[in-house]
Amino acid sequence: MAYDIVIKDGSVFNGKGSKPEKIDIGIKGDKIDKLGSLNLKAGKKTIDAKGKFVCPGFIDLTTHSDNHWTLLSQPIQKSLLSQGVTTMLGGNCGFSLAPVIFARDLKKSQTKYNINWRTMGEFLSHLSNNDLSLNFATLVGLSAIQDENHQEESKFLLEGALSEGAFGLSTNLGFARSGYWPDEKLSELFGIVTKHNGITKHHLEDEGQNILPSISRLINLARESNSKLHISHFKVLGRGAWRFSYGAREMMRNARSSGLPLTTDFFPYEKTGSNLFMFLPAWLRKMDKEEILEILGSPKNVQHQSVIEYLKSITLHYDRITIASSLKNSENVGKTIARISALTELSPEEIIISLLFMNSLDVSVFNEVISETDVKEILKEEYSIVASDGVGYDTTDLSSNSNELPHPRSFGTFPRVFRKFVREDDIITWEEAIHKMTGLPAAILGLKDRGIIAKDAKADIVIFNPETISDYSTYEDPFQFSRGIDSVIINGSVSFENGTETNNFSGRILKKK
Repeated sequence: MAYDIVIKDGSVFNGKGSKPEKIDIGIKGDKIDKLGSLNLKAGKKTIDAKGKFVCPGFIDLTTHSDNHWTLLSQPIQKSLLSQGVTTMLGGNCGFSLAPVIFARDLKKSQTKYNINWRTMGEFLSHLSNNDLSLNFATLVGLSAIQDENHQEESKFLLEGALSEGAFGLSTNLGFARSGYWPDEKLSELFGIVTKHNGITKHHLEDEGQNILPSISRLINLARESNSKLHISHFKVLGRGAWRFSYGAREMMRNARSSGLPLTTDFFPYEKTGSNLFMFLPAWLRKMDKEEILEILGSPKNVQHQSVIEYLKSITLHYDRITIASSLKNSENVGKTIARISALTELSPEEIIISLLFMNSLDVSVFNEVISETDVKEILKEEYSIVASDGVGYDTTDLSSNSNELPHPRSFGTFPRVFRKFVREDDIITWEEAIHKMTGLPAAILGLKDRGIIAKDAKADIVIFNPETISDYSTYEDPFQFSRGIDSVIINGSVSFENGTETNNFSGRILKKK
C-alpha cells in the first residue's frame, strides 16, 4: 500500500503524556493510516526524522488573529505556523467576529474587509472560501451577543452561534459592557453552553489585587450552570498581588477536586501585552465608551482627578511599561511611559489618560508585571496548557505594522517552553510539555481526532529538533521567527518545511459537533 507521506525513524510522542516510541508513521489523505515499521519506498514522500521528535500539531486555544484581522490579511500565519501550531481558537476574551448584530460592532471593526456576514454560520462559510493555513475554530464572544436591554435576544443569538459551530462562549467581565450582566443571567447563558456541550472561557475580571474573588465568581457560576470552565492567559499582575498566586492555584485545584471541569492556559513570558485601558479603575471601565472619554477629557472633572489618584495608588512602574501600539501618536511606540513623561513634562498618570483619550481607548502596552516563579508554578499544574495569547503574522506585510510592536509570544511561545522550561531549566519533561500543547487542549475543546498520534487521527503533525528548537523574538525586535521546527503537516499536507511555508493552505474550519 502506497502512503502519501511516510515519516521514518523519529521519536514519536502520542500527545497523551507518554514517553516517545521509535516508530514510523504512514499518512494517507488527511489521516494517519499506519503506525509501525514501514518500508522506505512505501510513501510518495518520505521524511527522514532520525534524531528528531515527532508529535501532534500544537493547538493554540488563546489567539487573536481574528479580531486583529490578520486571519484574512496574512493567511499564512507564519509566526504561529513556524512554531508548530496547526489549530487555533478564535473568539477569545469576549470578542468574536460573529454574530454581527449591533451597529457598535461595525464601528468597532476598523477593517478594509467587507463584512458580508451576520450569523456565525455565515462567518464560518466566508472563512471557508478564503485561504487558511491553519485549522480555525471559534468561540462566540459575549460582547457580540449581549444587549442589556434585551437579554432574551442574547440567549437566542447564543443558541444560534452554538448550533452553527461555535465551541462555546468567551467573556471579559472586566470590560465595560459586560458589567451589565448580573450573575443569574450569566448563569443562564452558561447553562445554554452546557446544553451544547461547549466550554465557557474567560478573561478574568481582575488579574491583580482582586484575582481571588474574580476566580471565585467564575467557579460559582460554573457550578450553578454545570459548565466547563477555562481561564484564559492565567497570570497574577503586579508585585503587590503576587502573594495571591498560591491561593489562586489552590482555589483552582480545590474546585477540580470537587469535580468541576476547570482548566487554564498561560504564556511563558514575564511581560504581559494588554490594553492600557485595563489600568483604569473598575468603576470607570464598566461605563460606556463615550462616558469614559468624557471623564478622561475633562481635567477639572472630579472623576478625572479620582482616576489620577487611583493610578498613583496602584504603584505602577512607569519605566517598565512600554507602548506597543496606538491608533495615533505612532512616535510613542517603543517608548516607556516614564520616557514620554520626561519628554512632555506631564505626569505619568496624565500621560496614560492623554494617550487613552487621544486614541479612543485603543492603546496596547507591554508591562513587566508577571513573576517568573509564578509562570513556572502554573506550568507544573496538571490542569494548565500552553497558549500564545498572540496573533499570527506573515513575512509579507511587515510595513503595515509600523505602528505596532507585537508581543514576542506571537512568534515564540511554544518553542520558548521547550527551550527554557524543558531543555534549560528541566522543570517538566518533553512528554509533559507536548501534552500541554496537543492532547490536553484537544480534550478541553472536544477535538477527538486531533492532538494525538493514533490510527485514523487527523494528520496534523510537527517534526522538530529537540537540540535547536528555540524562540528568537524579542520585545525590541519581535518579527523574528522561531527555529528548530523541521516540518509541519496539516490535514495530511506539508505546510512548512526547512524553515519555509509551502503555501498549501491546507487548514480547515472546525465546527463543534
